[in-house]
Amino acid sequence: MILTVTLNPSVDYVVRVEQFNEGHLNRTDQTTFYAGGKGINVSQVLKELDVQSTATGFTGGFSGRFIEETLAEKQIKADFIHVEDHSRINIKLKTNEETEINAAGPVISAEKVSELIELISRYGKSDTLVLAGSIPSSVERDLYGKLAAAAYQNEMHVVIDSEKSLLEPALGTPLTLIKPNHKELGGYVGRDIQTVEEAVIYGRQFYQDHHIDYLMVSMAEHGAVLFAGEDTYVATPPKGELINSVGAGDSSVAGFLAGLEKGYSLEETFALSMACGAATAFSEGLAVKEQIDHYLPMVQIRGLV
Repeated sequence: MILTVTLNPSVDYVVRVEQFNEGHLNRTDQTTFYAGGKGINVSQVLKELDVQSTATGFTGGFSGRFIEETLAEKQIKADFIHVEDHSRINIKLKTNEETEINAAGPVISAEKVSELIELISRYGKSDTLVLAGSIPSSVERDLYGKLAAAAYQNEMHVVIDSEKSLLEPALGTPLTLIKPNHKELGGYVGRDIQTVEEAVIYGRQFYQDHHIDYLMVSMAEHGAVLFAGEDTYVATPPKGELINSVGAGDSSVAGFLAGLEKGYSLEETFALSMACGAATAFSEGLAVKEQIDHYLPMVQIRGLV
C-alpha cells in the first residue's frame, strides 16, 4: 500500500479574470475549487493509473470536509487526522500571469502529531510512505526526518518530495526516491546548475554521498535526469504549451511510483513519470489517464555510459 502524507492540505480556489485591475472591482470569468496538496495530488494521479493509495495528513473545518469529500467522490481512500482549525484555502489568480496566495494552515498540536506517527506505524514491510509538500508552521521543521526514520524502522519504502529545509533532516535515513529540481540540487552541492550535463555531474556526486535508491533531478522543459545504482538516464519530455505548473512534479512522482508498483522496467517507469508530468503541465488540471497515454510515446529515454 502507498500512504501519501499531506501535512498541510488545502482547498485551492482558482479564479480566472480576463484582465485584473489592482485597486478596482474585478469580476471573475470562471472559478473552481480543488482539493490541493502535494501528497493528495500524488494519490489522485495514482488513481488514474489504477494504483491504490491512502491519503492522510491533517484536515479540519468545512474546508477539510471538502478535501475528504473530493477524495471520496474519486474513490480514493482517506484516513486524515482531524484538527479544530480549518484547513487552509489557497487562492490561485489566473490572468495574464499566474499569482498564488497561500494560507499558513491550521495549528497542529503535539498530540495530533503523535496520532499521525501512530497511524503511520500501522504500515510496514513493502508499504511506501510518501512525504510531500510544505508543513504547518506549528510543527517542528525536522518532522519529515522523524517520520522517515520511524517508517524505515518499520521496513517501509520512504519517498520525499519537498524543499531542502524539510528534506535535509531525513537524508540520514535510507530513502527510496527524492525529486529535487536543478536549482534545489544546486543548493545541496553549492553549484549553479543550468544544463543537463551539469545535473549529471553534480547529481551523481550527491547520489553517491547519500543512501537513496532513486534520485530524479527535474530540469523543467529540458526533462529530467535519473540516477539508479550505477545507471544514469536522461529523459526528454514531450513538447507542449505550459498551462498548469501546479502539480506537475507531484504527477511525476505518482507516475514513477506506479511504474515501480506495476513492475515496469526502469526506462518504462521513468517514461511514465515524464508522461504524467507533461499531462498535468499541458492541461488545466491534474493528469488523467487519456492524456498520460497520449504523451507516453513522445517521451525519449536514453541511458548514459
